[in-house]
Parts: sequence; structure tokens; C-alpha cells
Amino acid sequence: MTDSRLVQIEDIGEVKLERSKRARRIVITVRPGKGVRVAVPRYTSLKYALQFVRSKKSWIKKHMAKIQTYEKQKQVFEDNFRSIDKAAAKKTIISRLNQLASQHRFTYNRVSIRSQRTRWGSCSAKGDISLNIKLVALPPELADYVILHELVHTRVHNHSKEFWQELDKYTDNGKTKARRLVEYGLGIL
Repeated sequence: MTDSRLVQIEDIGEVKLERSKRARRIVITVRPGKGVRVAVPRYTSLKYALQFVRSKKSWIKKHMAKIQTYEKQKQVFEDNFRSIDKAAAKKTIISRLNQLASQHRFTYNRVSIRSQRTRWGSCSAKGDISLNIKLVALPPELADYVILHELVHTRVHNHSKEFWQELDKYTDNGKTKARRLVEYGLGIL
């Protein structure tokens, strides 16, 4: 990206037009905290790109509204989390992990509970499970989903079709629950 320009567009606000050597077509992205960005191919005029953006106003406004809703939900979640007793939260998560592992005959090596910014959980090749302390602020079915997701990784160490089939034995439609986690502001597992 070599050349960029900020432009004000009525009903949208600030839009960043950026030249891109890699872009083959005009690409509009709307992201939380970053706003509206338009990648413009090298040989496309900025005037044409601006016309294109104006023709997509309704699409941009729809996605901006989704982002605002997402950001409000994330803020409510973060506010709820701040009021949680972290020592009690760790005990609750470990207790639920042990219950689900016992119930479904999973074994794991070690567990760590941390405050992570981008993950709900992870599982190492050795069977060490790491879970995000923020799980206690999730609806119980989503917290259970994350724990089961990591427990299934002790058997299937990837996100293959086999993994999702195995996960669906223990939770209803895992992929749908993975998408729901996005509402709470962290990356998907």
C-alpha cells in the first residue's frame, strides 16, 4: 500500500481509500475500531473507486450497524467480566472441566486458566488445556462448548471434518456455537 487518502462520505463518515498492488478489484471492508477501508487496484482511478463506494452506501451502512451492535455487546460482556471474582472463576471453570471430562471419558494432562485477549481456549499436542477465565461470563452452553471443544482436541488435534463430527457427539452443532462466540469479542477457536 503506497498511496492512501481519507474521504468524508455523507451518511457514512470517514472512508480510507488505499492503493494496493495486490488488489485485483475494489474491496470494501468494515471492521471494528478501524472503520471503512477501500482497497483500490493500481490501475483503477480514485474517482471511480469513490463512485463505487457511493454506490455501495446501503451495504456499508448495514455492516456499520452490525459493527455497532457487536461493539455494544462486547462492552456489556467486558463490563460483566470486570465484576467477577477471578479466584472463584478459576475454581468454577476447573470444576466444570473435570465434570465434562469425567462425564464423557476424556483425559487431559494439565490445565491453566488465564486471561487471554484472542482465544477462548487451546489444547497442546501433549494434552495441556488452557482456558480463558472469561468463560465464566459466557452463557453456560457456550462455556461448555469451549471446554468440550478443547477436550475433543485431546483426541483429534485439528479442525478436520472428523473433529467437528466428534465434537457434535457432545454438543449440538459446534460450528454454530463457534460463530456465536464472536458476539463476545474474542477470536473463534
